[in-house]
Amino acid sequence: MDPSAQTWAIGVSLGALGLALGGLFVRGIGQYLRTRQRLQLFWAGGMGLAAGAMAIETVVYAGVVSSGLLQAYVFLTAALVGVLSLGATRVLKRPRFESGYRGFIFASIALVGLACLLVPIPPSAMVSGNIIVHNPPLLLLLLSTVVTGPATVVLLASAGVSLRRTRQWQGLLMIAGALVLGAGGALYIASFPVALYYAEFIGIVLLFIGLVNLRRAVPQPLARSQLQLP
Repeated sequence: MDPSAQTWAIGVSLGALGLALGGLFVRGIGQYLRTRQRLQLFWAGGMGLAAGAMAIETVVYAGVVSSGLLQAYVFLTAALVGVLSLGATRVLKRPRFESGYRGFIFASIALVGLACLLVPIPPSAMVSGNIIVHNPPLLLLLLSTVVTGPATVVLLASAGVSLRRTRQWQGLLMIAGALVLGAGGALYIASFPVALYYAEFIGIVLLFIGLVNLRRAVPQPLARSQLQLP
């Protein structure tokens, strides 16, 4: 394939992935408006943040890059994991933990957002060949890990509890989503860095599907009492 045609095709596919994530966001918002369940709002929020991150990846791949775009990207990629994990805490059936964890995630996301506003990111520090492949400045990396580290643990713990209690497939999907996200780094090492974006998309969608069905792991009387807004 002609290199320019290949570049154009990849750019279009990245845009399509962003639209697909946007579609899941719209679907989640619609479900929230119908059910008023906080879980739906968390899932929709995670999809919206993921769609924003994918949109930035698409724009950067098209050759438009700036410090502001990269600052927004670092914030979105950290926040989306934290917000998705909020929907997974219900299966743990620990109301005090859920409340405390929610406060921690919101506070840490706010801290990352403030840091992203204050710390400029030179495009050369994160972008190579129109692909975001490098880590952000150390401060932003450490603060992002404060969100993504505990969030990943909560996602995997919730998936494990779901499997132990019900032996249903939603826990497997969540575990698979986390593993696919991690595989993106290996694909980059294999000289196919743009595959990282596809891995991100597939991993996020697997996590979304698993989270949407995770409430089946919660006994119905508990689900009815916990899934309603206060």
